[in-house]
Amino acid sequence: MDHSLVFYLRVALLGIGATLLMDFWRYLLFKSMGVISLDLGLLGRWVGHMFRGRLVHQSISKSQAIPGETLLGWVSHYAIGITFAFLLPIIWGEEWLHEPTFLPALIVGLGTVFAPWLLMQPAMGVGVAASKAPKPSQVRVRNIAIHTVYGLGLFASALLLKELYFMGNK
Repeated sequence: MDHSLVFYLRVALLGIGATLLMDFWRYLLFKSMGVISLDLGLLGRWVGHMFRGRLVHQSISKSQAIPGETLLGWVSHYAIGITFAFLLPIIWGEEWLHEPTFLPALIVGLGTVFAPWLLMQPAMGVGVAASKAPKPSQVRVRNIAIHTVYGLGLFASALLLKELYFMGNK
């Protein structure tokens, strides 16, 4: 198989695995404590409005609904997870995929929290780092936690992919 195809497939699977772990974490929090996180339909609404030329909203929940916004939100959620996974080989080199270490994955995971804090939340009307949310500190702690889980997911997925790759090449 072409090396570049394997590379892109491996990073895509890395991002999908990490995003799946985030979703599992969100599910556990909801089932065990009733914690509701970002409605991916609202993410889809925001993305849908971007395609129509509107990035910033007073309140995304009050903006006009977009047909298929929930599906668009889920697709966007995974596309973002895959895109951020590319930071690992970009910053630490392709070798990281072959010999993954924990710290780079954690750094990327925690670093991705700046995307919602500085772009998504302000554009959706919640302010920088959820400053306009009813309980901004709670939102920030949940953001840090979920992005830490994403980092753990990057590392765990990389280890799993490494093991599967070597199993197939023995």
